[in-house]
Amino acid sequence: MGQSGRSRHQKRARAQAQLHNLEAYAAQPHSFVFARGRAGRGVRQLSLDLRRVMEPLTATRLQIRKKNTLKDCVAVAGPLGVTHFLILSKTETNIYFKLMRLPGGPTLTFRINKYTLVRDVVSSLRRHRMHEQQFAHPPLLVLNSFGPHGMHVKLMATMFQNLFPSINVHKVNLNTIKRCLLINYNPDSQELDFRHYSIKVVPVGASRGMKKLLQEKFPNMSRLQDISELLATGTGLSESEAEPDGEHNITELAQAVAGRGNMRAQQSAVRLTEIGPRMTLQLIKIQEGVGEGNVLFHSFVHKTEEELQAILAAKEEKLRLKAQRQDQQAQNVQRKREQREAHKKKSLAGMKRARAGADGDSDAEDPGVPPETEGAGQPEEEEDEAEYFRQAVGEEPDEDMFPKAAKRRRPAGPPGKKQQGKARRPGQGTDSRPPKAKGSRPQRGQTKLGRRGAAWDRRRGQARPPKKAV
Repeated sequence: MGQSGRSRHQKRARAQAQLHNLEAYAAQPHSFVFARGRAGRGVRQLSLDLRRVMEPLTATRLQIRKKNTLKDCVAVAGPLGVTHFLILSKTETNIYFKLMRLPGGPTLTFRINKYTLVRDVVSSLRRHRMHEQQFAHPPLLVLNSFGPHGMHVKLMATMFQNLFPSINVHKVNLNTIKRCLLINYNPDSQELDFRHYSIKVVPVGASRGMKKLLQEKFPNMSRLQDISELLATGTGLSESEAEPDGEHNITELAQAVAGRGNMRAQQSAVRLTEIGPRMTLQLIKIQEGVGEGNVLFHSFVHKTEEELQAILAAKEEKLRLKAQRQDQQAQNVQRKREQREAHKKKSLAGMKRARAGADGDSDAEDPGVPPETEGAGQPEEEEDEAEYFRQAVGEEPDEDMFPKAAKRRRPAGPPGKKQQGKARRPGQGTDSRPPKAKGSRPQRGQTKLGRRGAAWDRRRGQARPPKKAV
């Protein structure tokens, strides 16, 4: 296997450059743009258009479900390095736009008085200029009329500036500036005009015909005698192709910009084409935290110093009660844990004592007793009931009536009485078995039964009657 084309120093420099680019990208501000609640189709489309404005430092494919809360979004934004939230919502009367700074705020709430979507802006233009290469870099932010009109105006300007990465005018590459975001503040109406433009740089000082040739768009020269007529006067071009340039948009380029004729230290005209969306915003209030906190400014509600102190005292009291409840809850949890541990130790000690002093008279069920000794520890109630049945009825009880008592002891009556009682049952008739011959050998089962009966009689202290010959 051959060696790679790069040396060790080249690989190291490449790795360092990639790390530097990654750190620089992570240091830039990132944003989430989404709509909350039942916003409607128009407001959701406006949120998608705002994502186009914030590209590429935003989540273009962000999906927010109905069950996701603001806390869920904040929890996800931390590991991803998201610094701003742009949230759109709609009520029955108005549409609101919230700008949040993570993780500690503040939160600016605007009311959207008017808005126009991208498709509506583009459809109103005769010739629009919008392509995907324009969204590869963040737009150039231009703030207008944000003068000394109050601290809330200064805070608005700071929030909008922090939405986009800062620009070093000595190192900026002009080819990366393809879009412009203009935010104009009107002190009289206290409204903000939100406009989004596409930037185009064209050379000046050349005739319209020369510009067409530089752009590789050859005009119709059928009415011309010579090409000099095209270069001199621009005959044959329509009036729509001629765009007025003046001192307001002509500048000297510090760098060579992409485009034919845009050379360094040459005069070029900067032209803006609106690509949308448009919004007219009005600041409503400013809060400290992310979605909740003290109201620092409100456009419609003005409170005195006493009211502010009362609100602050009420909030402190609320925080104190909350801390007290948390301490009480922690104490209750600790107390219940100690009670469970004490109960567990007491139960284990009782189980050990019961296991050590267990005997046959215990009422507790012993699951470990083998089947052979199952009847050894039975109470005397079953035997008494079986004996009472024999004395009252005069017959031996069935096996299924007192099964355990029948297995434990043999009845005290004469042998064969149970069989005789069964023979006298109605429907069975008389005993038709042939008489047993004298001297015949008894069956194995009968002998075994006789031994058990004799042993039982000896235990009871009674004499077993002699066996009658049949």
